[in-house]
Amino acid sequence: MPDQTVAVELSAEDTKLVTLARHSRTRVGAAEGAAVRDQDGRTYAAASVTLPHLTLSALQGAVAQAVSAGATKLEAAAVVTESVTLEEAGLAAVRDLAAGAPVHLAGPSGAVTGTVGA
Repeated sequence: MPDQTVAVELSAEDTKLVTLARHSRTRVGAAEGAAVRDQDGRTYAAASVTLPHLTLSALQGAVAQAVSAGATKLEAAAVVTESVTLEEAGLAAVRDLAAGAPVHLAGPSGAVTGTVGA
């Protein structure tokens, strides 16, 4: 995880993001799940995609869903994965809509292991 890791207590809305990300990952047996919340409080969740001609991180997928639904700003994001780091492409996608928004990293159990500012 990048050096800007900060400790935060999750709000109810951010806890919901972790729950959505966890269920997205579990539902399809993906390596990771992610969820984002837009400026209107709407949430979008996705699992990672690995196909011969398309590879997306879960965070990229959730951001893409938000943008395709008309979101212009993100308030927060969460990623559930076994990895101990957040991948840079997903963080960059969040930064496109929300520089400094919190991105929470959680393990498969949903326990948050860290938060970074995108």
